[in-house]
Amino acid sequence: MKNIAASIAMTALATTGAEAQERKRVAPPAVYDVAPGLGHFTDDVLFGEVWERTELAPRDRSIVTLSAIVSTGKTAQIAGHMGRALDNGLTPAEIGELISHLAFYSGWPNAISAVVETKKVFDQRGVAPLTDSDAARIELEASAEAARTASVNAGVAPTAPALADITNRVLFGDLWQRPDLSARDRSLVTMAALIAIGQPEQLPFHTNRAMDNGLTKGEASEVVTHVAFYAGWPRAMSAVPVLKRVFDVREASSQPASAAIRITPSGLGRARAPEEYFTGAVETSGFYKGDAPAAISGATVSFPAGARTAWHTHPLGQTLFIISGIGRVQKEGAPVQVVRPGDVVWIPPLVKHWHGASADEGMSHFAVAEALNGSVVTWMEKVSDDDYDLESVGE
Repeated sequence: MKNIAASIAMTALATTGAEAQERKRVAPPAVYDVAPGLGHFTDDVLFGEVWERTELAPRDRSIVTLSAIVSTGKTAQIAGHMGRALDNGLTPAEIGELISHLAFYSGWPNAISAVVETKKVFDQRGVAPLTDSDAARIELEASAEAARTASVNAGVAPTAPALADITNRVLFGDLWQRPDLSARDRSLVTMAALIAIGQPEQLPFHTNRAMDNGLTKGEASEVVTHVAFYAGWPRAMSAVPVLKRVFDVREASSQPASAAIRITPSGLGRARAPEEYFTGAVETSGFYKGDAPAAISGATVSFPAGARTAWHTHPLGQTLFIISGIGRVQKEGAPVQVVRPGDVVWIPPLVKHWHGASADEGMSHFAVAEALNGSVVTWMEKVSDDDYDLESVGE
């Protein structure tokens, strides 16, 4: 009796395993014939793992997938994923609105091509022709819209006034307010499309908008992971540092308003500057550094007469505020310039330069710079006496 029960159990397990394997096979047979590795990654990783992750609901994954496919013009893939989207809970009206939305973000040709393929799926499923919803229009947050409009008017209107007008009047004044797709879903569509078509510079605004519309940090992160499979790793990887900056800024802004103000006392940490980077008995003091995500830092630097820095560059530039004395600053290949108390000096990114005191009088300045990937300065060779040019500079 035990043997019979065991045999039945084994048979049931074998049947279940076979059915699971049958369900698991998503890649077309031709994939296994031509690229068996692709078949494995399709069935075991993309659909067997990524689509099963709970960080995004199946409906959201369908939104992200359709947005990536439509925005990149992959029309041959639309039918299969359109059917899956309907099965995952997207309504025909929402799918139609997704396509309308993407016309603005990836172009009319992609949208029209998607309409043709979607009509075939709708016809197969007996979906009746759609009409606009008569629901109330979505109200956009007034202060955020005012700031966005001002930005468009200032940055776009002077160069392309018609584009600015259509952006304000049609894109945000009409499309984003249509009730056929929720604000959160529109943001999901937009984020997925921007990543898929390789437009990370547009992501900060739309990622913040998405999170303001209800998308969580985990969901936003998962969008990038999902899109990697449909638009490629390079575009997903390019989006990652952009999202990181958005997450860092939002986290910092969420800190309690009572976070302490820090004051660095005058002269704190006074020390001799490293001889390998300076000529003369240069002193530094008052070092400070902002908290992440801020990348700013600075210090007071005091040069006796004739003292100066070595040649160096800053990845994001440097600002000098001259506190006292008479100083000099020089860009490589350009004349030496004289600076005096109250002067503010801006050195652009990656410009090779030096700065220091005049030949006859010391100088102190407050230096401010930002870090890029943890680096604030790249030091080079010391400034020679000929470079310092004692004779040709009028004090």
